[in-house]
Amino acid sequence: MEQLRLWETGKHRPLRSTVLVLAAFYACSPDDLDLDDTRAVEGIVLQVRPPHTPRTDQYSVPDLSERVPTAAGSLVDRVDVVRQAVDRTLASATVTPTQLDHIEEMVLWASQEYVSTPPTLMLSRLLDLLSEVQGLAASRQPAAVQVRLSELSAMISTLTADALMKLGDLARSRSWYATARTAADDSGNVELRARVRAQAAMLPFYYGPITSAVSLCREARVISSRVRASATHAFAAAAEARALAKLGAQTEAEEALRYAAKAFEHFGGDSSNDAFAFPERRYLLYKSGTLTALGRTREARVVQEEALALYRDKSGIDPALLRLEAAICFARDRSPAEACQLAGTTFLRMDPAHRTPIVEERAREVVEVLPPAIRTGRAARELLEIIELPPGRM
Repeated sequence: MEQLRLWETGKHRPLRSTVLVLAAFYACSPDDLDLDDTRAVEGIVLQVRPPHTPRTDQYSVPDLSERVPTAAGSLVDRVDVVRQAVDRTLASATVTPTQLDHIEEMVLWASQEYVSTPPTLMLSRLLDLLSEVQGLAASRQPAAVQVRLSELSAMISTLTADALMKLGDLARSRSWYATARTAADDSGNVELRARVRAQAAMLPFYYGPITSAVSLCREARVISSRVRASATHAFAAAAEARALAKLGAQTEAEEALRYAAKAFEHFGGDSSNDAFAFPERRYLLYKSGTLTALGRTREARVVQEEALALYRDKSGIDPALLRLEAAICFARDRSPAEACQLAGTTFLRMDPAHRTPIVEERAREVVEVLPPAIRTGRAARELLEIIELPPGRM
């Protein structure tokens, strides 16, 4: 005790090891012993220790028992918050089932109206409808809804591209066909992917290059081969045969025509009356085009008569194309007067709104098929004059 009194009066300075022993004995820290000199020594020791070296003294080890539960609780809270946010995102939708059904009905109606409505009028309706679909697709939707919106976008874009093609706006038509392919691929719908490509082949079929039309038809046929008993597979096969015939590949065209006949027989046709259907009358239209291009005029006329009987109460350009193909057959058979008269009558009887560049080009083909010496004759000149007249003068 005498020694402790001397330390407390400051007359003697205890060794650091002694202070640590006393602190351990009394279960306290050296500071609690109130030995000023010892605190100084301790301070010196702390200053020379590297700043990031952990202290091994039992009284200097930090107590983390309260800190760990706090961190774990924060992480658990965050796990719950993030999960709830994901659930809200997955559940969020701006399209109700009723809305989607309504839009699908509108698209079906548009595809039915497209068959007989002039392209200029139809184009405005399609753009309005597509704007509505895209407005919904721009917001996050459940996967099933988003897929259906992509399908509807592909269908409307295809009709828009076709209308622009009929109006002779080839650059915009090509761009819209590309948009339709992108939307169809996004939907993952195999038949729709094939259908868009087969439909896109119409642009190079009428305006070139014809080889592109063949490639697109073959691509569509390969894609749709998984479901051979489908409208799209039969359509792609018939379109490929017609394109090959126009290209002049007779052997390949005849082989493709036989395949198209089997594909349509397997499919069986349908009775729908919309732009994406492939009823018998449309199959016969493509068969007529193939036979006409191959020069098999007698067979072509039989097919044309069968097709026109099925188109009897229908309007639009398809019946006109069939009659113009009949005129081409007359031209090939050295009957220029009958050929030009039929072509001119067909052109004059059409609704002016349907007299698009496609029809004009097909009518001019009647003159091009005539022998060179007859192309400048009276019948040919009169047909060309009819084609050149403005719609209001007819």
